[in-house]
Amino acid sequence: MYTNRIKNLQTKLGHLEVDALLIENEFNLLYLTGFDGQQGDGRLFITPTEATLITDARYEEDLHERLEVGIKLMITRNYMEVITNQVKENSVKVLGFEDTIIYQDFAKLTQLPNLSLKATAGVVNQLRAVKGPEEIAANIKAIELSDQGFNYLLTQIKPGLTEIQVSNILDNWMKAHGSTGASFETIVASGVRAAMPHGAATSKIIKAGEMITIDFGYYVDGYTSDITRTIALGEPDPKLKEIYNIVKDAQQKTMDAVKPGVSGKALDKIGRDFITSKGYGKEFNHGMGHGIGLDIHEYPESYGAMSEYAVSQNEILTVEPGIYVKDLGGVRIEDDVLVTETGYQRLSKITQELIILN
Repeated sequence: MYTNRIKNLQTKLGHLEVDALLIENEFNLLYLTGFDGQQGDGRLFITPTEATLITDARYEEDLHERLEVGIKLMITRNYMEVITNQVKENSVKVLGFEDTIIYQDFAKLTQLPNLSLKATAGVVNQLRAVKGPEEIAANIKAIELSDQGFNYLLTQIKPGLTEIQVSNILDNWMKAHGSTGASFETIVASGVRAAMPHGAATSKIIKAGEMITIDFGYYVDGYTSDITRTIALGEPDPKLKEIYNIVKDAQQKTMDAVKPGVSGKALDKIGRDFITSKGYGKEFNHGMGHGIGLDIHEYPESYGAMSEYAVSQNEILTVEPGIYVKDLGGVRIEDDVLVTETGYQRLSKITQELIILN
């Protein structure tokens, strides 16, 4: 699997006009080799015919057992020395690098004689966007477990809990049932705090009658989910119920337009124009969605803002419109969808209707 991904990348070196490519991004390393070391603990040097994984002795035994045949392993404490030798041995004149390269590495590369450097941002990220069957299965597994965790959380929420306590209940359940951890700090924003799209959980006590926005994502088998629901703890403000239905309809209209070939800008416009028509255009102040997979935000990072982006089959995207009204509260509904041959499949199965807990 990994060597096939590397071969696919190798075919693109000519188009990129580079003799070799240096990979440092931890998610790209994981995608191309299966190496899941910590950020900064590995480098991958790719030429048209070879791929060399460079890391240190902490990972040597494990990698000897599971690294696919065809990927060379170099164990060293001096990554740049090996990279320099690779440049010389392969007569590399133009070396491609990622925009997330460690500055210290970049500075040393600029000192190598007769070597030109070329930024190649996003090349591996775009390969990661279209998921293989095993990746889709892992994403679905993460989403299904997240659905179960959220349904459990609904049985535990009550007035008097703090936002942090609610967040911890979900985190603890997910880890106890197979998740390796959250892909971002779980967002719990209640009452007027829900007007903050990414309001981190605080010690605020949740009260009866408040709306609560809960945004969560968890890793299972290396892939993550990303789901948001806004619920009510008792009967909410009628204005917020109205806003909830606007957001729900905007999300559904956007999802219904998902299919291969549609532009990200068009998807964003459908939901955004609907919200604007209801008088809340200024209160929808973030993107309509992004890709997920190995990372919580991966290509397309924000499909509405990417003028050249068009949807492809087997991508997994979030659709997450929201409305945020100062001193009142906010609503966001987010689901993960798989792009199919003719449309989409909603992977998160939690109801889109407003959940009112009594």
